[in-house]
Amino acid sequence: MIDLTTLADLTPGICSVTLRAHGIDDVVRVSAEAGLAGIEWGTDVHVSDTESAAHAKRATEDAGLRVLSLGSYYRCGAFGDFGRALDLATALGAPRIRVWAGELGSEGAGPEHWDSVVTDTQRIADLGAERGIGIAFEYHGNTLTDSPGTTLELLNRVNHANVGTYWQPAVGLSDQQALDSLHQILPHVVGVHCFSWGPEAERFPLRNRKLLWQTVTDVLRGNGKDMDIMLEFVEDDLPENVLNDAAFLHTITLGED
Repeated sequence: MIDLTTLADLTPGICSVTLRAHGIDDVVRVSAEAGLAGIEWGTDVHVSDTESAAHAKRATEDAGLRVLSLGSYYRCGAFGDFGRALDLATALGAPRIRVWAGELGSEGAGPEHWDSVVTDTQRIADLGAERGIGIAFEYHGNTLTDSPGTTLELLNRVNHANVGTYWQPAVGLSDQQALDSLHQILPHVVGVHCFSWGPEAERFPLRNRKLLWQTVTDVLRGNGKDMDIMLEFVEDDLPENVLNDAAFLHTITLGED
């Protein structure tokens, strides 16, 4: 018999990049209409300065939603000005900043690149901790987090309590391969980006990979750690498809489908 008291709560949300062509207020409106609970605001379009960050924070909270994270495009290993990302996250009220693990895939990265990414991540993790803001790697190709093994190696080398990773199904993997990758890094996962893409990055309704996402949410709920699970990209980038995917996301986060 399942002990329901030990199941984690999954927060259904969305990445603002999903509605890149729409303004802050429209992103919030669509998210609220879809019944989503929170938004990861990206620095690619919507949150570019502290004024837009404050706007996004106010609009999100006025709609009864939460800011889930700041989706930055900071590349660890560059030793860039991370203060800007921290200022944006602070103005936004984001508890976490998403960053990228370097600019090379693991197969093409030599020791020097690895060392740079590790050292820079430790640096920004300390800076984030000073403000109570966590750091999470994007789990993505062409970075050092392009496989479960290299993600674990990077996290182990960084060895910082303020650093975790997101997870998403790598393009081209079977459902079982994707699930295997999740299980391997599960103790370090602090958020999930969800979408249904084909092997050539074709965008489909989330329900097209129903079995995968049902199983993913079962794994996450059974893991006992509350988690944000955020829509990232929908078919044809259309707001109505956000509504459709969100309806399915709601049912699986509650274990009802």
